[in-house]
Amino acid sequence: MNSKKLTGHFLSISTIILALIFFFPIFWMFLTSFKTEADAFVFPPLLVFQPTLENYQIALVESGYFGQLWNTLIITGFSTLFALVLGVPAAYSLAFYPGKRSNFTLMWMMSTRMLPPVGIVVPLYVIFKQLSLFDTHGGMVLLFAAMNLPLVVWMMHSFLSDLPYEILEAARIDGVNLWQELRSVILPLALPGLVATCLLCFIFAWNEFFFAFNLTITKAAPLSVFIASFKTSEGLFWAKMSAAAVVTELPVVLAGWVAQHQLVRGLTAGAVK
Repeated sequence: MNSKKLTGHFLSISTIILALIFFFPIFWMFLTSFKTEADAFVFPPLLVFQPTLENYQIALVESGYFGQLWNTLIITGFSTLFALVLGVPAAYSLAFYPGKRSNFTLMWMMSTRMLPPVGIVVPLYVIFKQLSLFDTHGGMVLLFAAMNLPLVVWMMHSFLSDLPYEILEAARIDGVNLWQELRSVILPLALPGLVATCLLCFIFAWNEFFFAFNLTITKAAPLSVFIASFKTSEGLFWAKMSAAAVVTELPVVLAGWVAQHQLVRGLTAGAVK
């Protein structure tokens, strides 16, 4: 066996091992969701047990899952939409009409994603209280859209920059205006990147916990806060929390599975010319 085949087998085995390591917590969460609370806390952990659906019944029926699912869909959907509506034109402008400080603008926008959430939650809390945005759908939509906007601009800028400029010149010769150029020429060519950007924004907004936990109570609380509700003053209901986490992450997993082809194309666009 030559060195190339040996290296290939080693990389394949290493990839499988890493995949299993990353997948194991999800598998264990799924397994725990079918245990009773007593079985969930047994040490050493039980691999053979009598499964129960009681945790799912409590999570879905008795704990207000569908109300907070509706909150999550509203917040995630509208924040993703607003981030794309504002971010795609900005990325288009930076890609095709760059100024002297375009790179600085991109770096500055991405630097806002590096701010520690705990450092800005208190000012946000005060602002939300003064503007009556605390525990409202509108407040969370604005916040999540602002959080995802730098990501949209940065990703779409990289996708749009790889498009040949000659296509735009040909379209302009045919007499298209700015809106037609963006809608009929640019976006169809950048569709894989747009889908990948949309899905990433959706996932980030869906999984956001820290700001949702501190800036909502009941009216606009998303599913990430719903999961944390199973840790109470009476203790940690580990099995019920696992069931809540499974039904919360299931829509995101399904969305990623359905859009995996476009996601892979979008994330690898421009990597190889």
